[in-house]
Amino acid sequence: MVVDGETASVDSGVRLKQEISLLHGVCLIVGNMIGSGIFVSPKGVLMHTGSFGLSLVVWTIGGIFSVFGALCYAELGTTIRKSGASYAYILETFGGFLAFIRLWTSLLIVEPACQAVIALTFANYLVQPFYPTCIAPYHGVRLFAAAIICLLTIVNCMKVKWGAILQVISTVAKVLALIIVIIAGLVKLAQGFDQNFEDPFKDSKLDSGNMALAFYSALYSYSGWDTLNFITEEIQNPEKNLPLSIAISMPIVTIIYILTNIAYYVVMDQDTVLYSEAVAVTFADEVLGWARWLIPISVAISCYGGLNSSIIAASRLFFVGSREGHLPNILCMIHIKRYTPIPALLFNGGMSLFYLSVPDVFRLINYFSFNYWLFIGLSIASQIYLRIKAPDIPRPVKLPLFFPLVYCVCSIFLVVVPLYSDTINSLVGIGVALSGAPVYYICVHLPPTSRPAFLRKMLDKLSLFTQKLCYCCVASPDIDLDNIDPDKIE
Repeated sequence: MVVDGETASVDSGVRLKQEISLLHGVCLIVGNMIGSGIFVSPKGVLMHTGSFGLSLVVWTIGGIFSVFGALCYAELGTTIRKSGASYAYILETFGGFLAFIRLWTSLLIVEPACQAVIALTFANYLVQPFYPTCIAPYHGVRLFAAAIICLLTIVNCMKVKWGAILQVISTVAKVLALIIVIIAGLVKLAQGFDQNFEDPFKDSKLDSGNMALAFYSALYSYSGWDTLNFITEEIQNPEKNLPLSIAISMPIVTIIYILTNIAYYVVMDQDTVLYSEAVAVTFADEVLGWARWLIPISVAISCYGGLNSSIIAASRLFFVGSREGHLPNILCMIHIKRYTPIPALLFNGGMSLFYLSVPDVFRLINYFSFNYWLFIGLSIASQIYLRIKAPDIPRPVKLPLFFPLVYCVCSIFLVVVPLYSDTINSLVGIGVALSGAPVYYICVHLPPTSRPAFLRKMLDKLSLFTQKLCYCCVASPDIDLDNIDPDKIE
């Protein structure tokens, strides 16, 4: 539900209803932030920090950093009253080229790689309990991950709204899993099991490269604080409710994450955490006895729901790009009876399956984190740019420049340092971003009459083939995928 309802055109007469209240906004942010990350990232953070103490510091700073970003987005979201979050802000401030590159990287690496991580987390937590004394088989985990991606892609091709009930069940499952972990860990701590904290900063890795990669893993868990900015047009009284939702939800998530990691560290030593492919399952095996099955089931349901949300969100992103003329019609088609974006869903599912071939889940996180934080930082930079170039535009929420400046400096750190400490993965991200430049020039910048004739013919044939194969047609760019009006189908 990250970009739920993202289809309304600001310039058209079609507007989305403002139905999201303060409570709903808080639930959306908390529900979207708490996902698969907290069940996979603790290992990545500890791997790059080297100690329990420093890892908890990273988790705390990650929460504060996310609060800064969310507050900056509150100002941007109430200044630029347009759904789409960073894509919309970059488009409004820096123009079509950078916005296209943002969209390009999201479609080719950020969204599908993120979905691959969630699918692998789902598979690990489902398979690992059957291999309590060893690591689950590599190919078995990948097959399970591929199966869940294919299943949810088919479900969303059949009917988008089938996922609504699933989201409620998913939210309950992940909150239940975290409550169990936190309570069990605090009980153990109260019983005197504090030996893992006797020298918490021993063997800490303080070099900038490892710190940047540790923040990548932690901030992956915190991603989702921009949820409401994707649907600004649907928020009741956004000037008040957008910043309040952020101010309430962010401390809740930060506290939950810190307590969860403390619970892990009370029960498991460093080697156990680093060896485990499913940290919460290992925790449950150590502490919960007969009730240990609750954790893998809850986490699997949570990942199932999170993956479903991410797949729906990606399909909305296609429509955002289509509204601005940044994507071909083939990716903006919907089934003429079910009104689901089948070509977009199939493309996204295929890309996610491709990223399952990457052997290390943390390499996947590094792949998309580089581009993700590059464009998040660029969207925050647009806030500073607008302060200088358009100081008099209405700003219902206005922060001191300290917040965006600090955030931009930290974003530069997250983007630049991995170029030295994780060069190959960073170059993959740069290569994907740069590959969008010629595509933008040929397919967007040039007028239709100047574009290569063979390209137009190829796209026309592909479009016709896709319409016949998927029983689809081009949808109006102002269409709402969850509230389809058949009259808007061309």
